[in-house]
Parts: sequence; C-alpha cells; structure tokens
Amino acid sequence: MEIESLERKTADQGFWDNRERAGKVLTRLKKLRRKYEPWLQVKKEIEDLKELYTLAVEEKDDSLEDEISSTLRKIEAQYTDLRTLELLGGDFDFNNAFFTIHSGAGGTEACDWVTMLLRMYTRWAEKRGYKTEILDLLEAEGGIKSVTIQINGDYANGYLKGESGVHRLVRISPFDSSSRRHTSFASVFVSPVIEDDIEVEIKPEDVRIDTYRAQGAGGQHVNKTDSAVRITHLETNIVVQCQNERSQHKNKARAMKVLKSRLFEFYKAEKEKEKAKNTQEKKDISWGSQIRSYVFQPYTLVKDHRTKKEVGNIQGVMDGAIDPFIEEYLKMSWNNKI
Repeated sequence: MEIESLERKTADQGFWDNRERAGKVLTRLKKLRRKYEPWLQVKKEIEDLKELYTLAVEEKDDSLEDEISSTLRKIEAQYTDLRTLELLGGDFDFNNAFFTIHSGAGGTEACDWVTMLLRMYTRWAEKRGYKTEILDLLEAEGGIKSVTIQINGDYANGYLKGESGVHRLVRISPFDSSSRRHTSFASVFVSPVIEDDIEVEIKPEDVRIDTYRAQGAGGQHVNKTDSAVRITHLETNIVVQCQNERSQHKNKARAMKVLKSRLFEFYKAEKEKEKAKNTQEKKDISWGSQIRSYVFQPYTLVKDHRTKKEVGNIQGVMDGAIDPFIEEYLKMSWNNKI
C-alpha cells in the first residue's frame, strides 16, 4: 500500500537530507491520508451503528430509532462526500484556488450579479471550512465589476475547476422601475495556486506592469500611494491585479503568482484544443461558454447546461448549496476519461 511505503520513507535515517524530496513525499502522504483516513472513520461509524441497531432490535427499544436514523443520514452524507473526493485525481486538484469573477453584458445588473456570485461562492467555502482572501476588488455602480479571491483549503481547486465559464442570471430587475425581466452575465475563471513545481517562463519584455491607487469600500482601506499593481501579459492579453497588500512589492509578487497560474491554465487549454481539433465535441469548459443559468422569474430554476443538472431551490443555491452541480460535473468529467 502506497501510504505505508511513504510512511516508512519518513522514518528512514537521512530522510531530511534532501528537503525538496522530503517535501514532495510529505505532500503526497498528506493527500493520501486526506482520502484514506475518512474512509476508516466511516467504516467505524457503520460498525458502531450496526451494534446499536442490533441492541435496539434485541431489546425492542423504540427510543433508539431517532438516534439510529440521524446517524444513518450523517453517514450517508459522509459517504457521498467521500465518493466525490474519489473523482479528484488531477495534478493540482489538491491545491488552493485563485477565483476570478468578471461582470459581463448587463451593466449595473451584471455588477450586482457579480456581488451575488461572490456571496454564493464565499458561503460555499465557509460551509467547507475553507478560508477566503480578496486579492483584488473593483467596485462599480450597482455592485462589483470584477473580483479576484484566493480560496484556501484541501481540494479547493479540484472542486471549483468546473465553475469556470459564463453564469447567466434571469430575474425581474430591482433597478428597473418598470419591473421588467433582465438577463445578466458574469464570467468565472478558476486556476490552481501553484508554487515553484511547474515551469512557466515570464520574461520582463512579455508583460506590462502598471501601478495605481487601491480602491476600497468607504475609503477605509484605500492607500494614499500607488501600491496596487496591474500586470498585462502582452501575448495572451491576460490581465491580473492585486491591491490587498499595502506594499507595492508584495502586490506585484502576488499578482505575478496569479499570472503564472492563469498562464499555466491557458497553455494547458491550448494543448487540449489542439488535441481535440479533429473531434466534433465542443469543449465543456472555456472562458466564453455559458455553463449555467439561474432563473428567478417567471419560475425558479438553476440549470447546468453541461450536465443537465437542475435544482429548483434557487435561494439554497445562492446561499452556497452548489455541491450537486460540482458533483455532477466531476462525474461527467470522470466518465469522459474512461
């Protein structure tokens, strides 16, 4: 078993002589334990529940019914989560994620839609115990024009990678005095937080770096110097920004890290397009594809156009209950590999 083999390596004399190799072994061990140990816990809980059920039957004790039922529901939820986790095996699925939302067509409506999506994904992250950090935020009339956050937690990138694409909102506009129905769009882009274990060359002549004064709600966090940094990659026209640090140097370093991640995903997508050039299937994930619709009126429905998954409880979805869509996308991706 691989986990046992890695544990033996960590006990070897001289394991820390090569810190780079030791770091990779520990990272791999952490990933395996993250998948393996919860299964052991579920197995133990099933065995305990079986004993409790047997006891209740033998003693004809109806008072244990509620406890048995609630425990069974808990185990079922854990099992579903672990089955989903088994679908994550990509090179960077375990990593933290950079998460960017841009407003699209719809003006003020679209900016409000970005605000709603930011809340939805933040709520989802909180429920999983993940930490979020805003790296860049550009406010506009009605809400947010664009925002980039970093989501930290095991498998954050793996769970969220299928959220990249265009999200469509249909509702009666709160900004329209005539109460007409409006359609708004926002683009989501997800990329892994990667350290120095991949090679993405960024030459000084390949980028343009601009500095500007940071923005913040109410002005309480606005710097009085041009500490915010915007980096444009000239070849791909990818633009990243960072303004959460007070130091221009730190903002530049963070922005370069985001750019490296975005370029890695860009070049990977280009290779995949080249491989699929002779197929008739349209690529499921791309910057310009509409992946999901959120309809508030005249009926309530959230529909993923790739997996055909539908949920009627739109308020629950907007409160962060997006796991059904994530699970269906991962299942679809897994089946396409087979």
